[in-house]
Amino acid sequence: MSGEIDISVTDSLRDNVEKALRESDLLNLVFDFSGVSFIDSAGLGVVLGRYKRLSAAGGSVYLAGAGLQVGKVLELSGLLTLMENYPSVDAVLEQNQLNSSL
Repeated sequence: MSGEIDISVTDSLRDNVEKALRESDLLNLVFDFSGVSFIDSAGLGVVLGRYKRLSAAGGSVYLAGAGLQVGKVLELSGLLTLMENYPSVDAVLEQNQLNSSL
C-alpha cells in the first residue's frame, strides 16, 4: 500500500485483499504501512474487516512499517490492541516464523 488510504481507494483495496485471500487460502496477512502517509476511518474499516475474517478462521493480521502519523491513528483507533504492530514486514516474518508468501 502507498499514499493515502481513504474512502477513494478502500473499495479497490478491500477487493484486492479479498481476492488474494480467496485465491491463496492464507490465514495470515500483513498490512505494510511503510509507504502510507495517511489513513482514514474507511481504511481502518478495511483492516478491521480482514482482521475479523481471518481471526474467525484461526488466522492473524499483522501491522508493519507505520510511520508516526499513521501509527498514531492506528493507536487511537484501538487496532493496536487487536493486532500486533512491527517496524517492518521482515520483523513480522522473523518474529512469527512465517513464510514470505503472506
